[in-house]
Amino acid sequence: MFWVLLLLLAWAAAGTACTRLCLAAVRAAAGDADVRGDARRHELTLYEAAFLSGGPGRVADLTMISMARQRRLLLAHTGWATVVDPRGRDDMERSVIGAIGPEGQSRIAPVRAAAASADAVAGLADRLVDAGLAVPAGARTTVAAGVRQVRLAALAVLALGATALLVPAQPDMPRALVALWFALPLALTLSCLAIARVEVHPYSRWASPAGQRLLGALTRRATSGDDRTYLTTVAVRGVRAIGEPDLRAAFAHRDQPWREPHIGGA
Repeated sequence: MFWVLLLLLAWAAAGTACTRLCLAAVRAAAGDADVRGDARRHELTLYEAAFLSGGPGRVADLTMISMARQRRLLLAHTGWATVVDPRGRDDMERSVIGAIGPEGQSRIAPVRAAAASADAVAGLADRLVDAGLAVPAGARTTVAAGVRQVRLAALAVLALGATALLVPAQPDMPRALVALWFALPLALTLSCLAIARVEVHPYSRWASPAGQRLLGALTRRATSGDDRTYLTTVAVRGVRAIGEPDLRAAFAHRDQPWREPHIGGA
């Protein structure tokens, strides 16, 4: 009856992983239901839209692009940023200028990393989390981690089932029936993954479902060809929405390993 012990292990792995994923999805849905009514009617700023779409790094990108379009910051295609106007108009701009340093010139990559880690972005994240529009830092990977655990559980069930079939035949149980018993926990994990792909896939890393709805409404309203529409597109889609080749080339140098700071509420 060695195969029975393996079957119990398979059910334990499948049941535990599927339960954790279901609980994570329920918590995410409950958080969306608790969003305040005023938050649902909230008019997103460009900085808020950038954070909900791409996180702190997107906010830093948007700030530098906005300053560059106003000719208060020069962004060279070689990946350097040069301050033209040292007077920041808000906390985000002052964070970028401070990250560039007193010499007024720096590579874009370290400026982006420093600005994304600044207190101004952390405060923005806290406000969005409190309003229920952003996913709290500790919960950003909960559902994704649950999906990974279910995938691992499915592989574990397959491995345990294969082991049970490779042991010497048991006189009390045909191999086909042993395989059928292991097919049950495998079916549980695969069906859970299928449901998660349909129901959980729309959740993003940064925006809660309520935040995603506001982003969709903001995108639909951005139909004119003015500067705000351009910046809205950059906030939602990132630097790939930049039309100017030189400016796009400048941000091609921006990526570097960056550890996300702890921001947001519990």
